[in-house]
Amino acid sequence: METIDIAPTDSVTVTVITDNYYDAVRRDPPMGKRYRTVPGQAIYAEHGLSYAIETVLEGIHGMFMFDFGLSPQVFMNNLLLLGVDVAATRGLSLSHGHFDHWGGLIDLLKMYGHSIRAGTPFFAGEEAFAHRFSLRPSGDDLYDLGSLDRKEIESSEKITVIDVKDPVEIIKGTWLTGSIERVTSYERVPPTLFIMREDSIEEDDFRGELAAVCNVKGKGLVVISGCAHAGIVNTVCHAQKITGIDKVHVVMGGFHFVNADPEIIEKTIADINAIGPDYIIPMHCTGFEAVTAFRDAMPEQFILNTAGTRYSFGP
Repeated sequence: METIDIAPTDSVTVTVITDNYYDAVRRDPPMGKRYRTVPGQAIYAEHGLSYAIETVLEGIHGMFMFDFGLSPQVFMNNLLLLGVDVAATRGLSLSHGHFDHWGGLIDLLKMYGHSIRAGTPFFAGEEAFAHRFSLRPSGDDLYDLGSLDRKEIESSEKITVIDVKDPVEIIKGTWLTGSIERVTSYERVPPTLFIMREDSIEEDDFRGELAAVCNVKGKGLVVISGCAHAGIVNTVCHAQKITGIDKVHVVMGGFHFVNADPEIIEKTIADINAIGPDYIIPMHCTGFEAVTAFRDAMPEQFILNTAGTRYSFGP
């Protein structure tokens, strides 16, 4: 695989619009600012994830949105309180086709369609629009996770759907990884997640899952995942491979360790520690046990995320 030409950005700002956890009084992280609740203006938390990602490169500002949370009410509330300028977005993108990542998208297009620039691309990986299911830990019946309606998105006169398989630049200096190569032996998709392919329901391998990657000048890569069903180590290694850059500044996002075996968490933490990111920010589906394990193993690098936090990575 040829490496991409990823330009070093002067700065990257990541606003976490939705996440599973919120704390109104937790102190700010060293490179960011948390939303402070005031009466009548509360950030909501839910089992969902979404970001607004901004870059500055040679004085030029760019912004795109990556995932859209679980429920329209939470996503739209937080979007408004955080002051995200939807009119400034130059791209929309989806990490994978689970409803806790696309739930607020249709309402976003309905409410802000008038201000979105015509021809704005919506980047989606392979099988992003497929119907999905899951097994609950205590049951044998498939739980219907639904599917994102491609036709409903394409019905917007402002949006152009772009199918992604290989790495693609979404704004200047920020790329989507394309399909993530699997290189570890232990990072496997749980056998409780399923997908409809043609007329049969099969175990889901998330072959089209996407992550975002930036290269901050003098700092290294910022790797941003949705759920990392492909494995967070695989995701980071893939980002290193496609960019040709070994130095990792930040790894952030969902790492999908809810109900994971402790030994898998331990192997992952050991490999992430060996990669040596300056910051590790587990979110969303990482799970309490894995979050605390990262905190204990990487206390200097660890940051506990809260919904509404705005991170600034740069000089």
